[in-house]
Amino acid sequence: MIIVMGTVRVPVENIEPIKPMMAKVIAATLKEDGCIQYAYGQDVLDPELIHIAEKWRDMAALKAHFQAEHMKVWAQERATLGLFDRKIRVFETDEGAEV
Repeated sequence: MIIVMGTVRVPVENIEPIKPMMAKVIAATLKEDGCIQYAYGQDVLDPELIHIAEKWRDMAALKAHFQAEHMKVWAQERATLGLFDRKIRVFETDEGAEV
């Protein structure tokens, strides 16, 4: 299993404009083969901070995701909104255990 975790910052004036774009890319990505989870969430204490959480079946599915047409559109859209301080990491792991 592949886990992608991270954060990115969005200028506060662009938070509302980016939300429909994020919703569109989330909906499209969740339909991809191998996508188990794909989510963005605005931080409660820091409104510029967006948390990213993804689960993929394997690295091949994640690599295919990067080539998907909706990801190319998303890259163009987000480039206009001043995203910064992108910190995203990829981890290989097992299924984990319930806490």
